[in-house]
Amino acid sequence: MSSARFRTRVLASTVAAVALLTAACGGGDTAAGGTEPSTASGYNLTAEQNRITTDKVDAIAAKVPRQIRDRGTLVVTGAAGSAPPLRFYADDDKTLIGSETDFAHLIADVLGLEVDLQAADWAQNFVRVDSGEADAFISNVTVTEERKEKYDFATYRLDTIAFETKKDSGIRITGPKDVAGLKIAVSSGTNQEALLVKWSEQNVAAGLAPTDITYFQNVTDYYLPLASGRIDAYLGPNPSLAFHVAQSGESEIAGTFSGAGDALQGEIGVLTKKDNGLITAVNEAINHVIGNGTYAEVLKRWNIENEAIDASVVNPPGLPKNS
Repeated sequence: MSSARFRTRVLASTVAAVALLTAACGGGDTAAGGTEPSTASGYNLTAEQNRITTDKVDAIAAKVPRQIRDRGTLVVTGAAGSAPPLRFYADDDKTLIGSETDFAHLIADVLGLEVDLQAADWAQNFVRVDSGEADAFISNVTVTEERKEKYDFATYRLDTIAFETKKDSGIRITGPKDVAGLKIAVSSGTNQEALLVKWSEQNVAAGLAPTDITYFQNVTDYYLPLASGRIDAYLGPNPSLAFHVAQSGESEIAGTFSGAGDALQGEIGVLTKKDNGLITAVNEAINHVIGNGTYAEVLKRWNIENEAIDASVVNPPGLPKNS
């Protein structure tokens, strides 16, 4: 099956699933402000998003590096093939929509810039920021100590990760010992992978069986292996997994954890090249939209209010190195 046909199939099943999410999360038939086209699911899944917007703030926009101001666009890269509600394709199978793209637009509004949304495989997004092809990476990127050596972060969401299993599998994951001997899928290069590898190593040191870790680059690629029993569980971002649980009706969440491990609550941040001067403006833009309420409207629109933060912070403590 081609990737385009697969995305279309996922989106079609998503429409039916969102009704379940809306009921569970208390959402209405339209998004904040009542401007969204009404659909059977309560979500606008079309290319015409009618996104939540806010006004430019000149004092913050003036802090954007001149090269970006003169260009007039904020080039934002992110993961290709991600799952709803974070970053996914609209029903035209080419327009990127979701909470992560809405945050990109909202930040750009404050900075007085247009958004150029681009997509690449996970690891390539870091390369694009390194090379200057992209100004920011906004796609559920966890703050880690290792990444902070090369990049700056401005936080905008809590980072909660989850294990998804087949319904009634009997698997419950409350800590490292519960993944011993299981076959668990994860996306490579993510903080979820780092945490799973650490847990498996701890188990082996304690005389338990290692975890059989398998990899899927795109979040949606695990759907069929999980349903068929080829994997015991998938570890990924909680919003996407919760969405799929409601969509499929055949799986469940077996445990949730902080994306930064046991030591602290992980946070998701806008990633920029270190010391290029952009992160201050991004941080102030996020705090501005938190203050004026449009941030909360985006969270509500995608039913992820439980990942709200009170204030954006630049380069907070992240997932420890060598985890």
